[in-house]
Amino acid sequence: MSVSNKKRVAVVTGATRGIGLAVVERFTRDGWRVISCSRGKPPLSFASNPLWIDHFEVDLSVRDEVARFTKKAAALVGKTGLNALINNAAESPKAEYHERLGCLNGDIDAWREVFELNFFTPLLLSRGFASALHKQLGAIVNVTSIAAHALHPFAGSAYSTSKSALSSLTREMANEFAELGVRVNAVAPGEVRTKMIGPEYDALIPRIPLNRMGTAEEVAAVIYQLCDSEFSYVTGSEIFVTGGQHLF
Repeated sequence: MSVSNKKRVAVVTGATRGIGLAVVERFTRDGWRVISCSRGKPPLSFASNPLWIDHFEVDLSVRDEVARFTKKAAALVGKTGLNALINNAAESPKAEYHERLGCLNGDIDAWREVFELNFFTPLLLSRGFASALHKQLGAIVNVTSIAAHALHPFAGSAYSTSKSALSSLTREMANEFAELGVRVNAVAPGEVRTKMIGPEYDALIPRIPLNRMGTAEEVAAVIYQLCDSEFSYVTGSEIFVTGGQHLF
């Protein structure tokens, strides 16, 4: 199915759980149409959503698959153009004994895989959709992390530095994509209560001024605002969605 009406259209990666799923639900709730992708199948709720255009099962850590997804999604958008790209897909794998990938442990190829998905994929997708975004003077939002800016007990060096690189990339992209009329911003979530968060994260709550974890819906709300026309003069920014945790 191709995009044939004038509703705003967003591409959302990592869209079947956590923040990505909340983004799809928030955008469609506010009248946007959405093209989604992830490594898995879409939830049943997508099929019953009249504003959901299509879903692609794709491994975005593989460059050939990134290229194929970009080509197919761009074909769906066609001459209409794209209003928003949400670079949410990411990974934080563990080493052999379940510890996070650090500077002294883990195969270096595993580090490269983390950077491939967390850093290079957002760059490749942004390049690939640049023309479509230009047509609508659209917006890109990169999902970084509180771990990009301070040591985190569970994130690990590979994940943290990949997100730090994405944070820097956001600033560079904001400068270059401005020539196309495309805004580029980032959100840096802190502790967000999703199925991927284990009980060990509860120990971090006393470090959060609001004394609770956030929700995926709260992060999605910030992402939505960054794509909305009311934020049309905001580019090159990174918004912390941490309950104040980043202050310490």
